[in-house]
Amino acid sequence: MKKSTAKAQWNKGLKNGNGEVQSGTGNFKAGYTFASRFENDTSATNPEELIGAALAGCYSMFLSSLLEKAKYEPQSVQSTATVHLGEKDGGPHVMKIELNTEASAAGISDDEFQKLAEEAKAKCPISKALGAVPEITLTASLKK
Repeated sequence: MKKSTAKAQWNKGLKNGNGEVQSGTGNFKAGYTFASRFENDTSATNPEELIGAALAGCYSMFLSSLLEKAKYEPQSVQSTATVHLGEKDGGPHVMKIELNTEASAAGISDDEFQKLAEEAKAKCPISKALGAVPEITLTASLKK
């Protein structure tokens, strides 16, 4: 079984503190703060942004695999995941994720593409892991 690791450190209190997240390989390292998570500070990342990146990356790779298995040659799959952080039961909660993807693959009809796009949403490992999110929407477009 493949294992992946990430780590995080938080320093000081909630509002005056700061932290850093890092992948186990060291290929990714970024800071985060209260303001980057709950306000509009874009100078650092936040956990929800990382969830979005994980979903967009997993989904794009999975859809590409499904296209290939269906004998369509994928040229590109570009996905964006917008994670909505709201409040539920008195605390922060991921309320919704909007997944938008645009793909290019020769010879596929839009109907067939939509079926594969929905299958990828249902079956990619990160989508499955995010099963507690009340709503994950998908808008999939096929580039001609």
